[in-house]
Order: sequence, then structure tokens, then C-alpha cells
Amino acid sequence: QVQLVESGGGLVQPGGALRLSCVASGSIFKRYRMAWYRQAPGKQRELVAHITPTGDTTNYADSVKGRFTISRDNNKNTLYLQMNSLKPEDTAVYYCNTYGRMWRWGQGTQVTVSS
Repeated sequence: QVQLVESGGGLVQPGGALRLSCVASGSIFKRYRMAWYRQAPGKQRELVAHITPTGDTTNYADSVKGRFTISRDNNKNTLYLQMNSLKPEDTAVYYCNTYGRMWRWGQGTQVTVSS
């Protein structure tokens, strides 16, 4: 069973930036389309962005398009999410998983955007 460990969250002011990381155990990471999800209090978990196994194609939710960038390093079994121009509505716990949510969820990393 693959384990996922997210990190990089924190408290940031509106307009600020954060870079999230997700390390997956096991070499099968490179075979999968990977994704970032987020869950705000009282809301369902939603898809934020996803990336093909080779990293050549990415897709984003409309709410983050132009502000967030998903990337990966298959040599390090690591998925990244660069978040710029953060808004209060980006506040949530952020998780990584396969695009089909196939692996056990990690603990997530809290992102809070507030002045």
C-alpha cells in the first residue's frame, strides 16, 4: 500500500505563495496520473489539479487556473503544487492522491490564507 505524506502548508497573507510537496512511498508513483485535492471546512473534497505520469500535461480547476502550478519529480516520487496569488477562499486542507483516488489518503497539509 502506497503511503502519501503531504507538507508545505501554513498561514499566509492574501496574495502570498506556498509550495506544497507530497512524497509517495514506492516506485509505482511514476506510473500514475497524480492530483491535488482540497477540502475546506463543511465542504466536499474537490479536485484542484492533475498531471500525467510523465508530467507533460496538466489540468486545473477554474478557481485556481493561472495561479497554481502542479509538477512532479518521478526520481524523487514527489508531487508539487506551487500556489501563487493566494486568496482566502483557497483555505483548506490539501491532499494528494492518484487522479482516481486509488490510494489511502495521507494526513494532508493545512493552508490558511488570512490577513
